[in-house]
Amino acid sequence: MSAQLQLVSAPQPSAPPAISEPVIEVDQLSLYFGRKAALDQLSLNIPRGGIHAIVGANGAGKSSLFRVLLGFQSPSSGRARILGRDCQSIEAQDRARIGFVNEEHSLPAWLRVAEVVAMQRRLYPRWNAARYSEIVDHFNVLAEQRVRELSRGERAGLNLAMAMAQSPELLILDEPTLGLDVVAKRAFLESLLAAVAESDSTIIYCSHQMEEIERLADNLIVLERGRLIHMSPPDEFCRRVSLWVADFGLQSPPLSHLSGLLQVQTLDGLHHCLLLDAPDDFGQQLEALGARRHYRGEVSLDRAVNALLTRHHAAPR
Repeated sequence: MSAQLQLVSAPQPSAPPAISEPVIEVDQLSLYFGRKAALDQLSLNIPRGGIHAIVGANGAGKSSLFRVLLGFQSPSSGRARILGRDCQSIEAQDRARIGFVNEEHSLPAWLRVAEVVAMQRRLYPRWNAARYSEIVDHFNVLAEQRVRELSRGERAGLNLAMAMAQSPELLILDEPTLGLDVVAKRAFLESLLAAVAESDSTIIYCSHQMEEIERLADNLIVLERGRLIHMSPPDEFCRRVSLWVADFGLQSPPLSHLSGLLQVQTLDGLHHCLLLDAPDDFGQQLEALGARRHYRGEVSLDRAVNALLTRHHAAPR
């Protein structure tokens, strides 16, 4: 049996000194559907500013968390606040401070783009027309087009343009590039980065695409089965995960007891071990187990996160 892996969350990024209140405060939050826990005593504080990426396997609780935060779902227990407001008491003026874009990019198909934009402008008093134009122009969306005439990438760009034009204090992006081709995805990400640089919005970015997280995120938040298991800058997390490759010759010693082991695979006769916070003497530990040679390598964010999230799964032989 492998040793129990103890994950300790890294210190959370500090908020700017002028504004101490986090944009999101979650304390012992639980949400049950029958006996199934979608959120399990989740505690999480997200400071203002920057791009905070939330990642996790399907069923980790990301969508459930968003529903509670936006006031669409009442929690079973615990407390959640967004922009200083209890999530069960959100009013229209609070929603005007929050932008939300999901993977569906659903809009009224029968309306023209100009009509959709006009409706949005009436709802958001801080509408920034210049920012809207800067973003939507990247996607070649015309005001006279009907929504049903737009491609998925064009609808994604339109949604992003409208969300950023709201001048939101908090913008939640839930899998916004899902299903986009490489051209549309690149335009979306570049437009987002440019818009964020010109605004003071805090971004919550949810995606399974680690290359997007590496490019965008200042802070990585990992959820598993409704709980927070890690929070730190992405590069800091990558430094904590290391790859060790060892040659044991014909013998194959048990490795599951090694401290911090996330994953081990045997490829072409070599043992590939991924570890979290490997001890300084790990090379000596491998030698003591009979390794004839070994070396340490770096790990990409994608591989590090996947190893963390799949550490309890059976690995292929």
